[in-house]
Amino acid sequence: MTHHLSRRGFLATSAAAAAFATMPVFARAQAAEPLLLRATTRTLDIDGRAATVMGLIGPDGRLGLALDPDQRFAVRLENQLDVETLIHWHGQIPPNAQDGIPNLPMPPLAAGESRDYDFAPLAGTHWMHSHIPTQELGMLAAPLIVRRAEDLASDRQEVVMFLHDFSFTSPEEVMEQITSGMAMQGMDHGAMSAMGGMRMDGSMSGMDHGAMAQSEPMTADLNDYNFDAYLANDRTLTDPEVVQVEPGGRVLLRVINAAAATTFWIETGTAPARLVAVDGHPVQPLPGHRFGAAMAQRLDIEIDLPGGGAFPVLALREGAVERTGIVLASKGAQVEMLAATAQRAAPAFDLKLEQEGLLRATMPLADRPADRKQMVMLGGQMQPYVWTIDGRVWSEHQPVPAVSGERVELMFHNMSSMGHPMHLHGHVFQVVEINGVRFAGALRDTVYVPPMAAVTVALDAGEAARWMLHCHQMPHLASGMMTEFAVTVG
Repeated sequence: MTHHLSRRGFLATSAAAAAFATMPVFARAQAAEPLLLRATTRTLDIDGRAATVMGLIGPDGRLGLALDPDQRFAVRLENQLDVETLIHWHGQIPPNAQDGIPNLPMPPLAAGESRDYDFAPLAGTHWMHSHIPTQELGMLAAPLIVRRAEDLASDRQEVVMFLHDFSFTSPEEVMEQITSGMAMQGMDHGAMSAMGGMRMDGSMSGMDHGAMAQSEPMTADLNDYNFDAYLANDRTLTDPEVVQVEPGGRVLLRVINAAAATTFWIETGTAPARLVAVDGHPVQPLPGHRFGAAMAQRLDIEIDLPGGGAFPVLALREGAVERTGIVLASKGAQVEMLAATAQRAAPAFDLKLEQEGLLRATMPLADRPADRKQMVMLGGQMQPYVWTIDGRVWSEHQPVPAVSGERVELMFHNMSSMGHPMHLHGHVFQVVEINGVRFAGALRDTVYVPPMAAVTVALDAGEAARWMLHCHQMPHLASGMMTEFAVTVG
């Protein structure tokens, strides 16, 4: 196998001390030889304490993969763990058999087993991860960057910020603490506050949908676990990655929220910045200094550096003081120590603040009437810890039906006290309505639905198969918040 170095090629990776965001490495497959991707364990230094986590290591020994424009996703996944696993290629649209859901339809890989994948990938900032919730909690995930031709022609320096939440407690025990309600005992009222007027079934007394849309935002349950650390490129703010940049240069920051149960605000500081893509799909540039990334979402942010110096880019935990990040710094710049906690808590995630309604796709779906419209009701509660779609957990789910080729509109109506990043496999959808207001929004594969809100997406039903539709907050998925988008042949 050979390795191809591109002029601006970039593979976002890190083991422990290796520079995660700055290695200009590309891995190119030979026609008959797939790229080797190993599911394995690795050791991190978390604030001076060793931690064994999982990871997906590419052919150059680093975390993740990056592909050149028009390069096929020709990959051999090798399971070097001592447990079975399978990887989902988040944001991609492979044939259903290669989608990476255990036993739907392919079985997981046993320890020591390997499997080949081959499909034409979608360009953009994507990622890959185990679809087994405890393994995603254990950081079995990595960037998956598919470059566009304009990326190679641009003078932008590319930087990846790969975000995680981390606990020294085993993923299995973390999941048990969350789903049993034990984790709530350690939460403060800022991180987990009761929602006024809400009954345990998630419904509201004395309010109709129109009244809810016009009412003031209510306090919601924001976080259901306090992790030991929040990581950007495998590191905390006590020892952040410092990425060398050119004074006065332009940076394309590829943000990937790979956290299992944490939403982040991304703050770019004083340097002029604009959001240019979400979930790998270009949007009309939206200027700003704070952008939201729910679990599984990705942001491409262009930053114009005003000159030499050090420029922190921070990821703030929703509704809390914890934060992580990286530092963009010119050669010789003095990098100040950054506290891992802020003086005040970051705000709750909100579609207005997060600017979802302002996003406009540069290449929207073709305009056509919907052949099928369906509401998807999101419900659940913190105690007992159960989260549902249409009132059902996965073991008793009713599929959301569609026919291949149909234009489908799905309204995610959240009647619970927590927000839900809803992810649909095998499709790209367009956000077309928030709380009854229509607009031609961004293309995505994961949309955040706040408490007591309704968000509608439009899509063209693809391959006739069973495609997963679920919340990407892993404890929610594990406790039932998953169904299937069942596409049949017309």
